[in-house]
Amino acid sequence: MTHQDSSWQSQNPVSSAQNSVDNVHNAVSHAMTHPTPQTIQEAQNAITQAERAIAQAKAHHDQPAVQQAQDSLNQEKSRLQSIQ
Repeated sequence: MTHQDSSWQSQNPVSSAQNSVDNVHNAVSHAMTHPTPQTIQEAQNAITQAERAIAQAKAHHDQPAVQQAQDSLNQEKSRLQSIQ
């Protein structure tokens, strides 16, 4: 991958949404293994950021990747709810 490809991908709203959901997964997993108010808050913050990224991606792209990111985010929200 060239530097230009890397820059384009990092600015792509769909990639940003997918990366945000990956961050949610990591934050929720951490909160599940170490359930403290801080880790739960970090997971909630990651969810908020991912919701914004998905909304932005939906505004520019209506494709299966955006829906998959939304579905994954919904699953992570359910996982987090299980420890609250």
